[in-house]
Amino acid sequence: MKAVLFDLDGTLVRAGGAGRRALNRAVEHLHGAKEVCSEFSLAGRTDLDNFRLALRAALGRSPTPAETEAVEAAYLRRLPREVKDAVDSGRYELVPGIGRLLRELKRLPGVLLGLGTGNVKPGARLKLRPSGLLDHFTFGGFGCDGYTRVSVLRTAVRRASAATGRRIPPDAVYVIGDTDKDVKAGKAAGYHTGVVTAGFGELDKIRKAGPELIAPDFRNLRTWLRWING
Repeated sequence: MKAVLFDLDGTLVRAGGAGRRALNRAVEHLHGAKEVCSEFSLAGRTDLDNFRLALRAALGRSPTPAETEAVEAAYLRRLPREVKDAVDSGRYELVPGIGRLLRELKRLPGVLLGLGTGNVKPGARLKLRPSGLLDHFTFGGFGCDGYTRVSVLRTAVRRASAATGRRIPPDAVYVIGDTDKDVKAGKAAGYHTGVVTAGFGELDKIRKAGPELIAPDFRNLRTWLRWING
C-alpha cells in the first residue's frame, strides 16, 4: 500500500492569490495594518505560521492565541469571496495534467490519495471546491495540524494508516509539492519527494533541496506514474 500526498497551492491549483488577499484583509479588518503579507513569503508555509507572521508584522510582537484564532476566523470568512473573485476573473486554474494523473492513480490498487497541505482544513476545501478535485482525496494533513510541514505530512500518514488498519511505512509515502519546503519536509520524514515547477517555488532552491523528481507540471503522465510505481 502506498500513500501519495499532494500539496495544494501551486501543486493542484493556482488560486490567483486568494489566500494572500484574504489574510491581508483579515489583518487589516482586525488591526488596521495593510498588505502585511508583502513582508514575507507565504509559499510552502503552514497557515498557522502565516497567521503568526502576518500578526507579528501588524502588531510588532508575537500574537496571543486569541489573536491568532481571531485572524483565522476572519480569514476563513473572507476566503470564499476571494476564491470566487479568482474564478470569475480567470485567475483560478488547475496545474496542467493534474486531473488526469489523479484519475490514473485512483485506478491503481493499493494507492491512497491524500492532501499534505499547509492550508487549514476549511480553507483547503474552499480553495479546492471550484477545481472538481476534492473528491479524489480520502484523507489529509492540514495546516491546523501543526506549525511545520513535517508534522502535517506525518499526521496525514497516520490518518491513512488508521483508516486502512495497515501501517504505511515511510518508504511507501510519496510527497508532491511545488517548493523546496515540501521537499525538505518530505525528506525529513523519510518520504519520497517530487516537485512541479509550475507553482510558487524557486527552481534553484528546489534543486538544492534534492527531490527525486522535478517536472514542469503533470502532463508527462508516464514520468509520474513510473516514479510512484517504483
